[in-house]
Amino acid sequence: MIAAPLPRRLDPNRLRPQDSAAHDWYRFVLSFPPHLVQQYVARFDLTPDSRVLDPFCGTGTTSVECKKLGIPSVGVEANLMAQFAARIKVDWSIDPDSLEEHAQHVVRVAQEHLESQGIVDEQLNGQVHQSDIQLRSLAPKSMKLLLTDCIRPLALHKALVLLDVIELELRHDRLVDHERLAFAKAIVASVSNLHFGPEVGVDPAKPSGPVIPSWLTEIHAMASDIRELRANQGVESKIIHADARDLAHVLEPRSVDAVITSPPYPNEKDYTRTTRLESVLLGFIRDRTQLRALKQTLIRSNTRNVYKLDDDDKWVEQHPRIQEIARQIEARRLELGKTSGFERLYARVTKLYFGGMARHLEEVKPFLRPGAQLAYVVGDQASYLRIMIRTGQILRDIATSLGYEPVGIDLWRTRIATATKAQLREEVVLLRWPGK
Repeated sequence: MIAAPLPRRLDPNRLRPQDSAAHDWYRFVLSFPPHLVQQYVARFDLTPDSRVLDPFCGTGTTSVECKKLGIPSVGVEANLMAQFAARIKVDWSIDPDSLEEHAQHVVRVAQEHLESQGIVDEQLNGQVHQSDIQLRSLAPKSMKLLLTDCIRPLALHKALVLLDVIELELRHDRLVDHERLAFAKAIVASVSNLHFGPEVGVDPAKPSGPVIPSWLTEIHAMASDIRELRANQGVESKIIHADARDLAHVLEPRSVDAVITSPPYPNEKDYTRTTRLESVLLGFIRDRTQLRALKQTLIRSNTRNVYKLDDDDKWVEQHPRIQEIARQIEARRLELGKTSGFERLYARVTKLYFGGMARHLEEVKPFLRPGAQLAYVVGDQASYLRIMIRTGQILRDIATSLGYEPVGIDLWRTRIATATKAQLREEVVLLRWPGK
């Protein structure tokens, strides 16, 4: 078979970021906006002599904003992919010119590999000009972790070729993690069939963008941001892989002046699905055993990460409001005749969630300086059989019972529940640690 003629190669200098969100190399769709961090940094009168903790740092919004403002910070995150993204997002020490120059070399080599297979990577959905090509894929155990049809076979093949060039063939130890992060962003945003919700899902009609040009666009955006941000590269920004309920070996006693964070909300969203594709491609999770280990380090916010030996609910055994909500959820379940395994766990996961938050609030106390100020971004939920959970109010009550001083609850925004059409509040719970 004679392959059709290939178009000219991609010119790496032809792609420049058009309207990229500044400093947004990678983030969860559900992460809270940078302006909230800026607002509470100002409200708490934080200075370069202060230190901010984000114990649920996700992909690093708080850490990035603090570093831009010259304020030291520590982020803690249990999800390895998110922790990796946050760690790289606050590393502004690399040379952006070297990043772009090496990326051009990667592009040339990756395109040579694909062209030798008769593959074009400049059009939406791509083209194959040879019928006998054996497309690469992931190991079966890894493929089973992905949402069905979340990435087309040809797109996956091209992605794996590019990743091999980045990680193995042309590995640049100083730049490789930034290049891997750009890869993750490009795959999810431009190449995959994923769409983000309220829950992550698959849209078969979504066009699959070219892999290499999409990656190069992210590299250029990253380099542009680093040029702007390098003046603050010396500001401390630690990103630590740890469970927010177990900080004993993570922080120094009385070293934190403020907490600005957004923990998971109590609902049926499996937060590990949000980063599943890139977590698998980059090797952070390879099978169900590793996925289970990851879920066990997370606050129990949904029934998909509840396990038989979980006991965080003991922290709220004496909290009447939480016990009453759990009772109402179970009564509604019985009334409606809901019998699935997940539905049977709704009442339990509610207690486990708030118990986990109580455990976290107790765990963080030794690391707070007297007078430390805390801001927790949380949201009301009605996911469990339409029983309303006023998360902010309950979290404030738990904190008060543990010795924190309640300062207030700021309304951030409201949204309408899909099922009930009830108004749900997203709030910032404000606390103060008196230093007892």
